Amino acid sequence: MSEAASTDAVAPPAAPVSKLTNAQKARIERNLAKAQKLREAKLVLHPFKDLASNKDGSHPEAALSQGSSVIKVQGTKYIDSGGGFLLEQPVLPTAPGAPGAAGLNRSAEEAPPILDDAIAIPVQYEECLECGDMYADSYLFNNFGHSVCDKCRDNEDRHALITRTEAKAEYLLKDCDFDKREPRLRYISRKNPHNVRWGEMKLYLHLQIHQRALEVWGSEEELVRQHEAREDKREVGKARKYNKQMKQLRMEVRSSIYTKKTHAVHEHEFGPDTYDEAEDTYTHTCLTCPYSETYEKM
Repeated sequence: MSEAASTDAVAPPAAPVSKLTNAQKARIERNLAKAQKLREAKLVLHPFKDLASNKDGSHPEAALSQGSSVIKVQGTKYIDSGGGFLLEQPVLPTAPGAPGAAGLNRSAEEAPPILDDAIAIPVQYEECLECGDMYADSYLFNNFGHSVCDKCRDNEDRHALITRTEAKAEYLLKDCDFDKREPRLRYISRKNPHNVRWGEMKLYLHLQIHQRALEVWGSEEELVRQHEAREDKREVGKARKYNKQMKQLRMEVRSSIYTKKTHAVHEHEFGPDTYDEAEDTYTHTCLTCPYSETYEKM
């Protein structure tokens, strides 16, 4: 009797009776299925990760299908990359006698090979005028169109920059030579170091400014002659200004010797008067000038 009592004491409790309705159970199942799909979508790996790591010679299509989901849209199969875009399923080569070769051949007819436009963009290389090497990016080429690589760039001498004002003064260029003459000179804008409130400076490549000056004046000798001619005009102007100032000084110091001619004040000399009966006025005219005066006598 004691053994029977002990076995009855350790008997498992009865399972609780579920109080959920059928509608609640169906909603729980739908939520579980939706959560499972979201979990699978977040765990999708890159479609080519397993393909690149497949070094044991196994079937490539099996490696591609691991961790990726295939979606078929209008007869074309796409691979969900997990990054927000779809990739066309590539056609992988197989041996003619391998199992599943017929199925892969059919898939090759259905889906075209994958094309990646981002990788297919060609890179244009330029040849450096200094060293002859090919480069893809350069500061001088991007800003001024001058084909020189960054390692050959010489900021102090050959590839120095010059402001627009300095270029006009040194090479006697006009605004039309910068903006209207083809090809237009390229420049970069920088804040004025003397005062940030002033307008931005336009910096040009000194080498291109020198070439533009040769196009305008023809040769360096002509540019030198133009500088000399303008210097002569400047000296003549300075001499005229000096002589004028000296003359004014002599006038002020030796005023007793210098007599300035002044115009005499004209005094009218009127002739005889003429009487107008209708207006009851008198008129007389100057004998030396055409001035006439009309007045009434009281």
